[in-house]
Amino acid sequence: MKELFKLSYSKIKEGLGKGDFSSVDLVNSYYDRIDETQSKIKAFLETNREKATNQAKVSDERRKSGKTVSEFDGIPIAIKDNICVSGEITSCSSKILENFRSPYDATVISRLKDKGFIFLPRTNMDEFAMGSSTENSAFQTTTNPFDTTRIPGGSSGGSAAAVSAGMVPIALGSDTGGSIRQPASLCGIWGLKPTYGRISRYGLVAYASSLDQIGPFSNDIQGVVDLFSVLNGRDERDQTTVIGKQFSSANVKQKSWKGVKVGVMSTKNASDWSPSVLKKYEDMKKNLEKEGAILKELDFSVFSYSIPIYYLIATAECSSNLSRFDGIRYGLRVEGSSGKLEDLYVESRSKGFGDEVKRRILLGTFSLSSGYYDAYYGKAQKARVMIRKQYDSFFKEVDVILQPTSPTTAFKIGEKTKDPIQMYLADVLTTSVNLAGVPAISCPAGVDENGLPIGMQLTTSHFEEESLLSFASSLAQLPDTTITLPSQIQ
Repeated sequence: MKELFKLSYSKIKEGLGKGDFSSVDLVNSYYDRIDETQSKIKAFLETNREKATNQAKVSDERRKSGKTVSEFDGIPIAIKDNICVSGEITSCSSKILENFRSPYDATVISRLKDKGFIFLPRTNMDEFAMGSSTENSAFQTTTNPFDTTRIPGGSSGGSAAAVSAGMVPIALGSDTGGSIRQPASLCGIWGLKPTYGRISRYGLVAYASSLDQIGPFSNDIQGVVDLFSVLNGRDERDQTTVIGKQFSSANVKQKSWKGVKVGVMSTKNASDWSPSVLKKYEDMKKNLEKEGAILKELDFSVFSYSIPIYYLIATAECSSNLSRFDGIRYGLRVEGSSGKLEDLYVESRSKGFGDEVKRRILLGTFSLSSGYYDAYYGKAQKARVMIRKQYDSFFKEVDVILQPTSPTTAFKIGEKTKDPIQMYLADVLTTSVNLAGVPAISCPAGVDENGLPIGMQLTTSHFEEESLLSFASSLAQLPDTTITLPSQIQ
């Protein structure tokens, strides 16, 4: 049973259902894999084999007695370190919350527990989800399983790397400006950012509340479909959740591309894209045309403002959300030498937050300050409406939009840490989706000449996850899209 970690999510689900192996067998296989690869990948901040094994034993007993709680009973899942699990540390990979134990479960965790999933918390991340490489963690830098000298993407890099390395078949992440899709692309797996409001954010430590969204990673498309079916839905504890269009996983099926209107972008100004990503995108467009799809070039010029709009709104919201970490209510407390309350605030936050978090708090505080609010934050919100209207206009003309997820494959660790602007531009193809609140998925699309994964992003209109996931399933049938996940970690 040692090689179970190599199975796809679908094969795991099928094997458990048939009794080919037990949940304990699965958990042991994954923990053996974690023991083998964690020192190189550093995907997890903490692993509790005993607790996970005990959960698996209980699941196996339910299955033996015919009392399984769902078809997913006994499947392991990894959880990003900013999603609250009762009794577990939820640190957001930050010194300021290093010892904070959550007193409650996030709604997504409650829903997973109800279905019998086995938890493998906690995966590493950029501190408070601020970053695109998982180099901003206060504790360790996660590496890419395809090349451990390179980044896995971020901020959900720990979850993506864990799935890619075979440490777990599925995982949860959060996506504020591409933090699920970009690492999914760079690690060669599937990653979904749902419509804003589809999945409850209750229990997700907030970065930018109007942009954050929890979503799944998986080593195959079925894992994304199943996790979304479990997690989506109204939650009375999160008033931003909406009912929208009902989702049924049974309606997610491969589609013929014949007659499908696919929106594409011009590559004339794609000078920042790596040649391998550009070639893959052009090849995929040709393959879609061969399958009968109708390609329509869309005008993405408005989206060139996405990065400044995103960073003004996100940093402003982060400045507000992170003001609660003051050294008094919870988290790190550092007494000032003078004994004054102000010094306690300053010392606790100075020593608790990392450089990138401080940078974004400063930028957000400035844009919200008197005399600058209308000039920066106010204008950014107006421009955000422009982005959403552009998407609404697009979906009157096309059924789905195809773009690369990332303009490049995974870059070297340390390559962009000294230039924040270059790091921010890693999200140039993903932030507009969050600003508009539409759903998008990153799909594996083959590898470059160095064997590094390339991902393609599909986007549909609000609440059209059934269509989105059907298109994603169909995209996987095109030539040269298969990525073999690494069994040997170099």
